[in-house]
Amino acid sequence: MNISRNFTLEELLRSATASRLGIENTPSVSVLGNLTQLCKRILQPLRDAYGKPIIVTSGYRSPELNKAIGGAKNSQHMRGQAADITAPQPPKGGVQKENCRLFDLIRQLNLPFDQLIDEKNYSWIHVSFSDKPRKQVLHL
Repeated sequence: MNISRNFTLEELLRSATASRLGIENTPSVSVLGNLTQLCKRILQPLRDAYGKPIIVTSGYRSPELNKAIGGAKNSQHMRGQAADITAPQPPKGGVQKENCRLFDLIRQLNLPFDQLIDEKNYSWIHVSFSDKPRKQVLHL
C-alpha cells in the first residue's frame, strides 16, 4: 500500500528483527496517520528533491520491537514519527557521501523536521517530525 508516491507502508514496517523474533509490528490507526505525515512532510519532498530512491532502514517500531533492538525508551519510531534512511549504495562506493548529501538537503529544503541525526559519520540518517518541530540537528 502506497502512502506517498514513492513510499509504501510495507517498507516503513519492515524489520528483520521482528520477523526473526516473531514480534508483531502492526501500527495503530493513529500511528498510521503519523507515518503518512512523515512521508508527506519529510520523506516524499526529500525524495523529489534528491531525484533518486531513498531506502528506509527503520520506520515504525512497536514497543516490543523497539525494546528488542535497544531503541530509546521514548523513541519517535514507536509513534510512527521517525525513520532511519540511507541512500542506495553507489556503484563505486561512497554511501556516506550520499547520506551527507541527504542530510544537507533536508536542511536546505527547510523541511519541518523535529530531529535530524547524522548517525556514525553518515552511515545512516535519522529524521523525525512532530507538530512542533524543534529543528534539532545532531551528529552521533
